[in-house]
Amino acid sequence: MGISHKKAQKSFLCLLCLFVAGLSPQQQSYRVVKSYPHDRAAFTQGLEFRDGFLYEGTGLVGRSSLRKVSLDTAQVLQRFDVPQPFFGEGITVFNQRIFQLTWQSQTGFIYDKSSFRLMGSFNYPGEGWGMTNDGKQIYMSDGTSQIRVWDPATLKEVRRITVKDGGGDVPALNELEFVRGEILANVWQTDRIARISPAEGKVLGWIDLTGILSKADRSGPEAVLNGIAYDAAGDRLFVTGKLWPRIFEIQVLSKK
Repeated sequence: MGISHKKAQKSFLCLLCLFVAGLSPQQQSYRVVKSYPHDRAAFTQGLEFRDGFLYEGTGLVGRSSLRKVSLDTAQVLQRFDVPQPFFGEGITVFNQRIFQLTWQSQTGFIYDKSSFRLMGSFNYPGEGWGMTNDGKQIYMSDGTSQIRVWDPATLKEVRRITVKDGGGDVPALNELEFVRGEILANVWQTDRIARISPAEGKVLGWIDLTGILSKADRSGPEAVLNGIAYDAAGDRLFVTGKLWPRIFEIQVLSKK
């Protein structure tokens, strides 16, 4: 092969590598900015930050609740205990109301944000896992690779997003948070968070949180990552998990 052909082949391979790299989701790591106390008895299923406070939904039958929590002290300032037989799941705060899913009961609850007064309930097919909103639509996960998009006025499904990494579906999507135009979703039983395009479901990047909580601080196999909250005013991102003793404020970094 001549020199000119070798240069052409090398240039083609370089372009191909750049093209493939452009298609591959960005791999990212993290830096802990600060950590805060968290009730390690809380089986965290949903987490949001609003007006200086954390709003948290917890699970397990007989232990499910909706809480307003002080970030700095972990003090529970308001609480509603979800009655049996419901298993509480994800929450989202929208227009002075809080919506909460349940796992397998196909029932959700609506609360007044200020008083935690139960205002009503709603139904949906299948399981309920995570919730978030972008100020216009509500996004809901059901433990599969799909995210349902709801009209917040009717709580009826208007479309679905199938989340894909390359050509493959990403299953077990759990807690959701809308951050800077993207949906963040932790994948159940992993320390990974997917950054998802809400328009098409494409995974834009992966945040690898390996090592953020030591094995010594994990009480058992159920103590997995499952909580993402974003302080839009302060541009702060928080993560925690089921039965975790800490909430972490993190900065997302590019992997070297």
